[in-house]
Amino acid sequence: DDIKQQVIELIRNDWGGDVDCVIYSLASPRRQHPKTGELFQSTLKPMGSSYHNKTVDMLTGSVTDITLEPASEEEVAHTVQVMGGEDWAMWIDALSAANLLADNVMTVAYSYIGPELTMPIYRDGTIGQAKEHLEQTARELNAKLAATGGRALVSVNKALVTQASSAIPVVPLYLSILYQVMKEKELHEGCIEQIWRLFHDHLYADSSLSTDSADRVRIDDWEMRDDVQAKVSALWDQVTSDNINDLTDLASCRRDFYRLFGFEVDGVDYAADVEIVRELDGVS
Repeated sequence: DDIKQQVIELIRNDWGGDVDCVIYSLASPRRQHPKTGELFQSTLKPMGSSYHNKTVDMLTGSVTDITLEPASEEEVAHTVQVMGGEDWAMWIDALSAANLLADNVMTVAYSYIGPELTMPIYRDGTIGQAKEHLEQTARELNAKLAATGGRALVSVNKALVTQASSAIPVVPLYLSILYQVMKEKELHEGCIEQIWRLFHDHLYADSSLSTDSADRVRIDDWEMRDDVQAKVSALWDQVTSDNINDLTDLASCRRDFYRLFGFEVDGVDYAADVEIVRELDGVS
């Protein structure tokens, strides 16, 4: 709540106008509830029964089998508290109470669904329950904002290498294969490219906003094309530790992962000595 108030004051003092777009994009392992103080821990697990498949160590390229045990009811509830829509609603309510939301405001939460291949660990797992809550929150916010012409939406995005996706079992191997297939078909997008398409082709396009039957914007449409998923499934059955560098684009995934932390950036000499303490404007 303190952070929300700081943001509200910054908007009032620095922006000189109302907020016309609010993006809610969150991947977090834990959340402390701002009202009760209770600490919740999210879990990446299947539900109902154990899940067995293969995955890859992104750094070594080793393909191994993995079995994940099902989540408890408490783990499901905690994951919904961390990754569901309650905090998104709190942000919108706080901005609205401060009279900082413009008429026709657009608020969008980023989400993911994924293919049948990852359903047990993702959409049908604990994180999927949180995503269902996020979508329900979008519907509730949409009803609130409609009076002033506003919209609340969920954008289903493409699979990409992030700190969050890299930590989900099975997903790194899927990403390595997906990158290979989408690049071959000249469909691959990075984080910036897909969000540019979200804004340019959907949220602020001249044509009417296109959503699916659940009122979600789908910028995972290229990833979920039948020909893309068919090729991914075929390669999935073939890939091993011995041929992973031939059948997948693990190298690009690994590079993207390192670049999240500032490594493998072109033009940087990582062997050079650096000053770890420097004075900036007289403040050390």
